[in-house]
Amino acid sequence: MASVTVRGLALCTTSLLNFAFVFISSADLIRFVSFRAIYHNITGETTLCQDSIPWSVALRDSSVLRALAVDLGLLALFIVQHSLLAWLPVKQALQSVLGPLNRTAYCFTTALALQILMRYWQPVTNAPCLWSVRQAPWSVWFPLLCFSLHFLCWAIICSILMIFDYPELLGIKQVYYDCLGLGDPLSHKSPRAQRLLSHLRHPVCLELGVVLWLLPALSLDRLLLAGALSAYLVLAHSLDKQDLAYLCVQLNSKMQLFAQPHGGSADATANEDGDEHKKK
Repeated sequence: MASVTVRGLALCTTSLLNFAFVFISSADLIRFVSFRAIYHNITGETTLCQDSIPWSVALRDSSVLRALAVDLGLLALFIVQHSLLAWLPVKQALQSVLGPLNRTAYCFTTALALQILMRYWQPVTNAPCLWSVRQAPWSVWFPLLCFSLHFLCWAIICSILMIFDYPELLGIKQVYYDCLGLGDPLSHKSPRAQRLLSHLRHPVCLELGVVLWLLPALSLDRLLLAGALSAYLVLAHSLDKQDLAYLCVQLNSKMQLFAQPHGGSADATANEDGDEHKKK
């Protein structure tokens, strides 16, 4: 009994530490992707581009090519990590070794790869921007508009992640269910929900596309970041019409749930997810 308690305590501690690390990495990612570039554009504190340098000269500059090579390697590291650990044979092998901590390990390595990418990312400042809004009054208003839309997109992303079972996404629920002997949390979801999650874990492609591309100034390294991650988002998912129909049904049920009186919402939520342990 004591060994079981110690094991459960160790699993819970590991899962919570991973949650803290992922939360910090998420905040750093928002700063890196959105607010750093917008802030620099508003204040003019740092020159993001050199529009006076011709493209023919910039693309032969060794410092520009070296920075792009480093950035491309960092993107490759993240994409390989994110894809390799999600590959079914690797996933099954890690599941046999890590057990309920498999999802926790996946989220930890993803956050670690993002931290490495953000820490060693090389800005390309010796090349012109692909676009840059610098004429008054848009040089002030457009960055503020970008800031507002980025803030809205990140709020939507966080809301969607909460709706799509955030504890299960981070591996916290797997540990909790294992300690209670309930098995895999995904097995308690409906077949249509399992099918959707097998095709795409976090359906926030549109919002991520907005925060990647909508900027007052698009530098060469930002083009590489936005292009690589956008292509990965498009190619990595396998959503189809059945998944879209399920998402529409879930959205309508959520809207009806919010419109209902407070009482009875627990039963509606239980019926949506097909979560048998809640019914018990």
